[in-house]
Amino acid sequence: MGAPDASLTGCGGVAVLAELEHRLGVAAALDTAVGPIKQRDRGLSAGQFLLALAQAQMCGETALVGCDRRRADAVAEEFSAVPTPASTTAATLARRLSEEQWLSVEDALAAVAARVHRLLPARRRAALEGQPPTIDLDTTDTEVYGRRKQGVSFNHCGQRVGRTHLASWAQASLPLAADLRDGRSDPRTYSTELMQRALAGLARIGVYRPGDPTAPRPRFRDGHRLQSGELARAAVEAEGDFSIGVRRGEAVWAAVSRVPAGGWAPAKGMPGTEVAVADYAPAGWPQGTVCIVRRVRHNAADISADPRARWRRTIPKEQLALALDGEVDAVYGYSFIATNLPADSPAQAVAIEAWHRGRTDVQDRFRDAKHGAALLHLPCGDPAVNTAWLWAALLALALSAWL
Repeated sequence: MGAPDASLTGCGGVAVLAELEHRLGVAAALDTAVGPIKQRDRGLSAGQFLLALAQAQMCGETALVGCDRRRADAVAEEFSAVPTPASTTAATLARRLSEEQWLSVEDALAAVAARVHRLLPARRRAALEGQPPTIDLDTTDTEVYGRRKQGVSFNHCGQRVGRTHLASWAQASLPLAADLRDGRSDPRTYSTELMQRALAGLARIGVYRPGDPTAPRPRFRDGHRLQSGELARAAVEAEGDFSIGVRRGEAVWAAVSRVPAGGWAPAKGMPGTEVAVADYAPAGWPQGTVCIVRRVRHNAADISADPRARWRRTIPKEQLALALDGEVDAVYGYSFIATNLPADSPAQAVAIEAWHRGRTDVQDRFRDAKHGAALLHLPCGDPAVNTAWLWAALLALALSAWL
Protein backbone atom coordinates (compact mmCIF):
# COMPACT_ATOMS: atom_id res chain seq x y z
CA MET A 1 0.00 0.00 0.00
CA GLY A 2 1.28 3.39 -0.93
CA ALA A 3 0.85 6.78 0.68
CA PRO A 4 -2.70 8.19 0.87
CA ASP A 5 -3.72 10.03 -2.30
CA ALA A 6 -5.15 13.43 -1.42
CA SER A 7 -6.94 13.53 -4.78
CA LEU A 8 -9.21 10.63 -3.75
CA THR A 9 -12.00 10.39 -1.18
CA GLY A 10 -13.90 7.59 0.46
CA CYS A 11 -16.96 9.81 0.93
CA GLY A 12 -18.06 10.46 -2.63
CA GLY A 13 -21.66 10.21 -1.46
CA VAL A 14 -21.46 13.84 -0.31
CA ALA A 15 -22.03 14.78 -3.96
CA VAL A 16 -25.40 13.01 -3.87
CA LEU A 17 -26.24 14.76 -0.62
CA ALA A 18 -25.29 18.09 -2.20
CA GLU A 19 -27.72 17.43 -5.06
CA LEU A 20 -30.46 16.58 -2.56
CA GLU A 21 -29.77 19.81 -0.70
CA HIS A 22 -29.89 21.74 -3.99
CA ARG A 23 -33.32 20.32 -4.80
CA LEU A 24 -34.91 20.48 -1.34
CA GLY A 25 -33.24 23.45 0.35
CA VAL A 26 -32.80 21.71 3.70
CA ALA A 27 -30.38 24.26 5.14
CA ALA A 28 -32.58 27.18 4.10
CA ALA A 29 -35.64 25.54 5.68
CA LEU A 30 -33.72 25.06 8.91
CA ASP A 31 -32.56 28.68 8.86
CA THR A 32 -36.11 29.92 8.31
CA ALA A 33 -37.48 27.87 11.20
CA VAL A 34 -34.64 28.28 13.68
CA GLY A 35 -33.67 31.87 12.92
CA PRO A 36 -30.26 33.48 13.39
CA ILE A 37 -27.91 32.17 16.07
CA LYS A 38 -25.23 34.84 15.67
CA GLN A 39 -25.25 38.62 15.69
CA ARG A 40 -23.00 38.85 12.64
CA ASP A 41 -23.80 37.16 9.36
CA ARG A 42 -20.62 35.22 8.81
CA GLY A 43 -19.57 31.62 9.09
CA LEU A 44 -22.12 28.84 9.21
CA SER A 45 -25.82 29.42 9.81
CA ALA A 46 -27.85 27.09 12.02
CA GLY A 47 -29.09 25.14 9.00
CA GLN A 48 -25.64 24.78 7.48
CA PHE A 49 -24.22 23.68 10.82
CA LEU A 50 -26.81 20.94 11.35
CA LEU A 51 -26.51 19.75 7.76
CA ALA A 52 -22.71 19.59 8.05
CA LEU A 53 -22.97 17.64 11.31
CA ALA A 54 -25.48 15.22 9.78
CA GLN A 55 -23.22 14.78 6.75
CA ALA A 56 -20.26 13.96 9.00
CA GLN A 57 -22.35 11.29 10.72
CA MET A 58 -23.42 9.87 7.36
CA CYS A 59 -19.72 9.57 6.54
CA GLY A 60 -19.30 7.38 9.63
CA GLU A 61 -18.00 9.87 12.17
CA THR A 62 -18.76 8.98 15.79
CA ALA A 63 -17.64 12.12 17.64
CA LEU A 64 -17.12 15.83 17.14
CA VAL A 65 -13.47 15.27 16.29
CA GLY A 66 -14.78 13.62 13.14
CA CYS A 67 -15.54 17.12 11.87
CA ASP A 68 -11.79 17.75 11.80
CA ARG A 69 -11.28 14.58 9.75
CA ARG A 70 -13.98 15.70 7.32
CA ARG A 71 -12.28 19.07 6.91
CA ALA A 72 -9.02 17.31 6.07
CA ASP A 73 -10.74 15.46 3.19
CA ALA A 74 -10.25 18.18 0.59
CA VAL A 75 -12.00 16.29 -2.22
CA ALA A 76 -15.15 15.58 -0.22
CA GLU A 77 -15.23 19.17 1.02
CA GLU A 78 -15.08 20.35 -2.59
CA PHE A 79 -18.22 18.37 -3.45
CA SER A 80 -20.02 19.08 -0.17
CA ALA A 81 -23.08 21.32 -0.09
CA VAL A 82 -21.84 23.01 3.09
CA PRO A 83 -18.39 23.39 4.63
CA THR A 84 -17.66 21.29 7.71
CA PRO A 85 -16.90 23.28 10.87
CA ALA A 86 -13.99 22.50 13.15
CA SER A 87 -14.93 20.39 16.16
CA THR A 88 -14.49 23.35 18.53
CA THR A 89 -16.63 25.55 16.29
CA ALA A 90 -19.32 22.87 16.15
CA ALA A 91 -19.49 22.75 19.94
CA THR A 92 -19.71 26.55 20.12
CA LEU A 93 -22.52 26.70 17.56
CA ALA A 94 -24.47 23.95 19.35
CA ARG A 95 -24.46 25.97 22.56
CA ARG A 96 -25.98 28.97 20.77
CA LEU A 97 -29.32 27.29 20.09
CA SER A 98 -32.07 27.62 22.67
CA GLU A 99 -34.63 24.97 23.57
CA GLU A 100 -37.25 26.79 21.49
CA GLN A 101 -34.93 26.80 18.49
CA TRP A 102 -34.36 23.07 18.80
CA LEU A 103 -38.12 22.56 18.71
CA SER A 104 -38.18 24.65 15.53
CA VAL A 105 -36.02 22.01 13.85
CA GLU A 106 -39.15 19.84 13.83
CA ASP A 107 -40.98 22.55 11.85
CA ALA A 108 -38.13 22.63 9.34
CA LEU A 109 -38.15 18.86 8.86
CA ALA A 110 -41.91 18.96 8.30
CA ALA A 111 -41.54 21.80 5.78
CA VAL A 112 -38.95 19.85 3.77
CA ALA A 113 -41.03 16.66 4.06
CA ALA A 114 -43.97 18.60 2.60
CA ARG A 115 -41.81 19.50 -0.41
CA VAL A 116 -40.78 15.87 -0.80
CA HIS A 117 -44.43 14.84 -0.56
CA ARG A 118 -45.39 17.21 -3.36
CA LEU A 119 -42.60 15.82 -5.55
CA LEU A 120 -43.79 12.22 -5.18
CA PRO A 121 -45.56 10.49 -8.09
CA ALA A 122 -49.30 11.07 -7.94
CA ARG A 123 -50.04 7.41 -7.18
CA ARG A 124 -47.60 7.27 -4.27
CA ARG A 125 -48.84 10.59 -2.90
CA ALA A 126 -52.46 9.46 -3.11
CA ALA A 127 -51.59 6.22 -1.34
CA LEU A 128 -50.01 8.09 1.57
CA GLU A 129 -52.92 10.51 1.84
CA GLY A 130 -55.52 7.75 1.59
CA GLN A 131 -54.31 5.58 4.47
CA PRO A 132 -54.31 6.34 8.20
CA PRO A 133 -51.02 8.04 9.06
CA THR A 134 -49.27 6.05 11.77
CA ILE A 135 -47.15 7.67 14.48
CA ASP A 136 -44.80 5.40 16.41
CA LEU A 137 -43.55 6.48 19.83
CA ASP A 138 -40.59 4.90 21.58
CA THR A 139 -37.41 5.58 23.54
CA THR A 140 -33.81 4.43 23.34
CA ASP A 141 -30.93 4.79 25.77
CA THR A 142 -27.42 5.88 24.80
CA GLU A 143 -24.84 4.92 27.40
CA VAL A 144 -22.17 7.46 28.29
CA TYR A 145 -19.00 7.23 30.35
CA GLY A 146 -17.45 9.70 32.75
CA ARG A 147 -18.81 11.38 35.83
CA ARG A 148 -18.68 14.84 34.28
CA LYS A 149 -21.39 14.13 31.73
CA GLN A 150 -24.35 16.45 32.28
CA GLY A 151 -27.99 15.78 31.49
CA VAL A 152 -27.67 12.02 32.02
CA SER A 153 -28.53 9.65 34.85
CA PHE A 154 -28.58 5.97 35.74
CA ASN A 155 -31.39 3.92 34.22
CA HIS A 156 -33.02 0.84 35.73
CA CYS A 157 -30.15 -1.32 34.40
CA GLY A 158 -27.55 0.73 36.24
CA GLN A 159 -26.20 2.37 33.08
CA ARG A 160 -25.45 6.09 32.91
CA VAL A 161 -27.46 7.13 29.86
CA GLY A 162 -29.19 9.83 27.93
CA ARG A 163 -32.66 8.84 26.76
CA THR A 164 -34.04 9.79 23.37
CA HIS A 165 -37.83 10.09 23.10
CA LEU A 166 -38.90 9.87 19.45
CA ALA A 167 -42.12 10.12 17.45
CA SER A 168 -41.84 9.07 13.81
CA TRP A 169 -44.13 8.71 10.80
CA ALA A 170 -44.10 4.98 10.10
CA GLN A 171 -45.09 5.04 6.41
CA ALA A 172 -42.25 7.42 5.48
CA SER A 173 -39.64 6.38 8.09
CA LEU A 174 -39.48 10.06 9.01
CA PRO A 175 -38.62 11.49 12.46
CA LEU A 176 -41.27 14.05 13.42
CA ALA A 177 -40.50 15.04 17.02
CA ALA A 178 -37.83 14.16 19.56
CA ASP A 179 -36.40 15.04 22.97
CA LEU A 180 -33.12 14.11 24.63
CA ARG A 181 -33.52 13.57 28.37
CA ASP A 182 -31.84 11.58 31.12
CA GLY A 183 -32.10 7.89 31.91
CA ARG A 184 -34.80 8.37 34.53
CA SER A 185 -37.21 10.18 32.23
CA ASP A 186 -40.61 8.50 32.17
CA PRO A 187 -42.22 8.07 28.72
CA ARG A 188 -45.64 8.72 30.29
CA THR A 189 -44.57 12.26 31.10
CA TYR A 190 -43.64 13.23 27.55
CA SER A 191 -45.59 10.96 25.17
CA THR A 192 -48.67 13.17 24.87
CA GLU A 193 -46.71 16.33 24.08
CA LEU A 194 -44.51 14.41 21.65
CA MET A 195 -47.61 13.01 19.95
CA GLN A 196 -49.13 16.47 19.56
CA ARG A 197 -45.94 17.86 18.04
CA ALA A 198 -45.80 14.92 15.65
CA LEU A 199 -49.41 15.57 14.60
CA ALA A 200 -48.52 19.19 13.88
CA GLY A 201 -45.78 17.95 11.58
CA LEU A 202 -48.12 15.58 9.75
CA ALA A 203 -50.64 18.39 9.32
CA ARG A 204 -47.95 20.55 7.74
CA ILE A 205 -46.97 17.73 5.40
CA GLY A 206 -50.61 17.33 4.41
CA VAL A 207 -51.37 13.74 5.44
CA TYR A 208 -53.27 14.70 8.61
CA ARG A 209 -56.31 16.91 8.19
CA PRO A 210 -57.96 17.60 11.56
CA GLY A 211 -61.66 18.34 11.38
CA ASP A 212 -62.05 16.75 7.94
CA PRO A 213 -64.56 13.86 8.33
CA THR A 214 -63.40 12.35 5.03
CA ALA A 215 -59.74 12.17 6.06
CA PRO A 216 -58.25 8.94 7.45
CA ARG A 217 -57.94 8.89 11.23
CA PRO A 218 -54.37 9.00 12.56
CA ARG A 219 -53.09 5.99 14.45
CA PHE A 220 -50.65 5.81 17.33
CA ARG A 221 -48.50 2.88 18.42
CA ASP A 222 -46.57 2.73 21.67
CA GLY A 223 -45.13 -0.42 23.16
CA HIS A 224 -44.33 0.94 26.63
CA ARG A 225 -46.15 -1.23 29.14
CA LEU A 226 -45.85 1.51 31.77
CA GLN A 227 -47.99 3.82 29.65
CA SER A 228 -50.97 5.43 31.36
CA GLY A 229 -54.31 6.24 29.81
CA GLU A 230 -53.32 9.86 29.16
CA LEU A 231 -51.84 9.04 25.76
CA ALA A 232 -54.91 6.98 24.84
CA ARG A 233 -57.24 9.83 25.80
CA ALA A 234 -55.12 12.31 23.84
CA ALA A 235 -55.28 10.04 20.79
CA VAL A 236 -59.08 9.93 20.97
CA GLU A 237 -59.23 13.72 21.39
CA ALA A 238 -57.15 14.00 18.22
CA GLU A 239 -59.81 11.91 16.45
CA GLY A 240 -57.36 9.03 16.22
CA ASP A 241 -56.92 5.39 17.17
CA PHE A 242 -54.31 3.89 19.46
CA SER A 243 -52.53 0.65 20.21
CA ILE A 244 -50.52 0.74 23.44
CA GLY A 245 -48.69 -1.90 25.42
CA VAL A 246 -50.32 -3.06 28.67
CA ARG A 247 -48.39 -3.91 31.80
CA ARG A 248 -48.70 -7.49 33.03
CA GLY A 249 -50.59 -7.64 36.31
CA GLU A 250 -53.08 -9.74 38.24
CA ALA A 251 -56.11 -8.29 36.45
CA VAL A 252 -54.78 -8.99 32.98
CA TRP A 253 -53.58 -12.48 33.94
CA ALA A 254 -57.08 -13.20 35.26
CA ALA A 255 -58.54 -12.00 31.96
CA VAL A 256 -56.31 -14.43 30.07
CA SER A 257 -57.61 -17.32 32.14
CA ARG A 258 -61.15 -16.45 30.99
CA VAL A 259 -60.32 -16.70 27.27
CA PRO A 260 -62.06 -19.86 25.96
CA ALA A 261 -59.98 -22.52 24.26
CA GLY A 262 -61.68 -21.73 20.96
CA GLY A 263 -61.03 -18.01 21.30
CA TRP A 264 -57.47 -18.17 20.00
CA ALA A 265 -56.58 -17.59 16.34
CA PRO A 266 -53.20 -18.07 14.60
CA ALA A 267 -51.16 -14.87 14.42
CA LYS A 268 -50.11 -13.50 11.07
CA GLY A 269 -46.51 -14.24 10.13
CA MET A 270 -45.52 -15.79 13.48
CA PRO A 271 -45.57 -19.60 13.62
CA GLY A 272 -46.49 -20.99 17.03
CA THR A 273 -48.22 -17.75 18.02
CA GLU A 274 -51.90 -17.13 18.71
CA VAL A 275 -54.05 -14.04 19.29
CA ALA A 276 -57.27 -13.50 21.26
CA VAL A 277 -59.39 -10.71 22.73
CA ALA A 278 -59.46 -10.65 26.54
CA ASP A 279 -62.30 -9.38 28.69
CA TYR A 280 -60.25 -6.56 30.19
CA ALA A 281 -59.75 -2.81 29.81
CA PRO A 282 -57.38 -0.66 31.90
CA ALA A 283 -59.22 1.55 34.36
CA GLY A 284 -59.70 5.13 33.23
CA TRP A 285 -58.97 4.46 29.57
CA PRO A 286 -61.36 5.68 26.82
CA GLN A 287 -64.66 3.90 26.34
CA GLY A 288 -64.42 1.11 23.80
CA THR A 289 -60.89 0.08 24.79
CA VAL A 290 -60.26 -3.64 24.42
CA CYS A 291 -57.28 -5.82 25.30
CA ILE A 292 -55.68 -8.05 22.69
CA VAL A 293 -53.50 -10.92 23.91
CA ARG A 294 -50.69 -12.58 22.01
CA ARG A 295 -49.26 -15.85 23.25
CA VAL A 296 -46.07 -17.46 21.96
CA ARG A 297 -45.28 -21.13 22.53
CA HIS A 298 -41.86 -21.80 24.11
CA ASN A 299 -40.31 -25.22 24.54
CA ALA A 300 -39.35 -25.77 28.17
CA ALA A 301 -35.83 -26.75 27.13
CA ASP A 302 -35.34 -23.33 25.50
CA ILE A 303 -36.19 -21.27 28.59
CA SER A 304 -33.15 -19.66 30.16
CA ALA A 305 -32.35 -20.30 33.80
CA ASP A 306 -31.19 -16.68 34.08
CA PRO A 307 -33.90 -14.73 35.96
CA ARG A 308 -33.03 -11.63 33.89
CA ALA A 309 -34.05 -13.29 30.60
CA ARG A 310 -36.82 -11.39 28.81
CA TRP A 311 -38.80 -14.51 27.90
CA ARG A 312 -39.25 -15.41 31.54
CA ARG A 313 -41.13 -12.20 32.26
CA THR A 314 -43.79 -13.09 29.70
CA ILE A 315 -44.60 -16.50 31.22
CA PRO A 316 -47.02 -16.85 34.17
CA LYS A 317 -45.13 -17.79 37.32
CA GLU A 318 -46.93 -21.11 37.78
CA GLN A 319 -46.19 -22.22 34.22
CA LEU A 320 -42.60 -21.03 34.48
CA ALA A 321 -42.04 -23.09 37.62
CA LEU A 322 -43.45 -26.20 35.93
CA ALA A 323 -41.24 -25.68 32.90
CA LEU A 324 -38.07 -25.16 34.94
CA ASP A 325 -38.86 -28.28 36.99
CA GLY A 326 -39.25 -30.30 33.80
CA GLU A 327 -42.89 -31.16 34.46
CA VAL A 328 -44.18 -29.74 31.15
CA ASP A 329 -42.74 -29.73 27.65
CA ALA A 330 -43.90 -26.26 26.61
CA VAL A 331 -45.44 -23.09 28.01
CA TYR A 332 -46.78 -19.83 26.61
CA GLY A 333 -45.41 -16.32 26.93
CA TYR A 334 -47.96 -13.51 26.81
CA SER A 335 -47.98 -9.91 25.60
CA PHE A 336 -50.87 -7.44 25.81
CA ILE A 337 -51.98 -4.34 23.96
CA ALA A 338 -54.90 -1.99 24.59
CA THR A 339 -56.62 -0.49 21.57
CA ASN A 340 -59.79 1.30 20.53
CA LEU A 341 -59.74 -0.24 17.06
CA PRO A 342 -62.67 -2.59 16.33
CA ALA A 343 -61.80 -6.13 17.44
CA ASP A 344 -65.17 -7.85 17.20
CA SER A 345 -63.88 -10.89 15.33
CA PRO A 346 -60.76 -13.08 15.51
CA ALA A 347 -59.71 -11.79 12.07
CA GLN A 348 -59.84 -8.18 13.28
CA ALA A 349 -57.83 -9.03 16.40
CA VAL A 350 -55.19 -10.80 14.30
CA ALA A 351 -54.95 -7.82 11.95
CA ILE A 352 -54.58 -5.33 14.83
CA GLU A 353 -51.88 -7.42 16.50
CA ALA A 354 -49.94 -7.71 13.23
CA TRP A 355 -50.23 -3.96 12.68
CA HIS A 356 -49.07 -3.22 16.23
CA ARG A 357 -46.08 -5.50 15.70
CA GLY A 358 -45.10 -3.17 12.88
CA ARG A 359 -44.09 -0.62 15.49
CA THR A 360 -40.63 -2.15 15.21
CA ASP A 361 -40.28 0.43 12.41
CA VAL A 362 -39.37 3.05 15.01
CA GLN A 363 -36.92 0.63 16.59
CA ASP A 364 -35.38 0.25 13.14
CA ARG A 365 -34.86 4.02 13.11
CA PHE A 366 -32.91 3.71 16.35
CA ARG A 367 -30.91 0.77 15.03
CA ASP A 368 -30.09 2.65 11.85
CA ALA A 369 -28.85 5.60 13.89
CA LYS A 370 -26.83 3.45 16.28
CA HIS A 371 -25.34 1.14 13.66
CA GLY A 372 -24.43 4.27 11.74
CA ALA A 373 -22.64 5.21 14.97
CA ALA A 374 -24.50 8.50 15.50
CA LEU A 375 -26.60 7.52 18.52
CA LEU A 376 -24.19 4.84 19.68
CA HIS A 377 -22.48 7.54 21.73
CA LEU A 378 -23.15 11.03 23.05
CA PRO A 379 -20.00 12.94 22.19
CA CYS A 380 -19.82 15.62 24.87
CA GLY A 381 -20.37 16.36 28.53
CA ASP A 382 -22.55 19.33 27.57
CA PRO A 383 -26.23 18.46 26.97
CA ALA A 384 -26.53 21.29 24.43
CA VAL A 385 -23.88 19.67 22.24
CA ASN A 386 -25.47 16.25 22.70
CA THR A 387 -28.84 17.70 21.63
CA ALA A 388 -27.21 18.99 18.46
CA TRP A 389 -25.71 15.55 17.89
CA LEU A 390 -29.14 13.94 18.35
CA TRP A 391 -30.85 16.26 15.87
CA ALA A 392 -28.05 15.80 13.37
CA ALA A 393 -28.57 12.03 13.68
CA LEU A 394 -32.31 12.40 13.08
CA LEU A 395 -31.66 14.76 10.17
CA ALA A 396 -29.31 12.12 8.74
CA LEU A 397 -32.12 9.56 9.00
CA ALA A 398 -34.52 11.94 7.24
CA LEU A 399 -31.99 12.63 4.48
CA SER A 400 -31.50 8.90 4.01
CA ALA A 401 -35.28 8.46 3.69
CA TRP A 402 -35.46 11.23 1.09
CA LEU A 403 -32.57 9.97 -1.04
